[in-house]
Amino acid sequence: MKSIRLNLLLASAAVVMTAGWYLPAAAQVSAAPTQTTIERGVTVKVTPKTFSGAIWEFAVVLDTHAEDLKDDLQKTAVLVVDGREVQPVAWQGPGAGGHHREGTLTFAAPVRMPDAVELRIQRAGEATPRVFRWDSAALK
Repeated sequence: MKSIRLNLLLASAAVVMTAGWYLPAAAQVSAAPTQTTIERGVTVKVTPKTFSGAIWEFAVVLDTHAEDLKDDLQKTAVLVVDGREVQPVAWQGPGAGGHHREGTLTFAAPVRMPDAVELRIQRAGEATPRVFRWDSAALK
């Protein structure tokens, strides 16, 4: 009885450990690294999340102790794909205000995977946008 349980346990562990090898690439979560900028006392962190299907998602975190975070990321962020700017279709997270905001910025996926993508966030009072860039290899 103990050997049957042990064999079942080992077989289950083997299935769980190897499941990721058999998932189609589109179903796997991106392992692209988080990028961070700090300017004027405001930290912005962006992590690519989903790059499959019809949407692309980026996790965005804004932190500060200096001001209220009034950014409307659906209006101030753009994704640059092959030189073309794409507006976000949604922001899922808290609205303007406070010292910590965290949510997901969603874009319509391009027709083909570009060589690189660049997320730009233009914050009020800052002369140039915050730029976060990943090459296609990091997004797969």
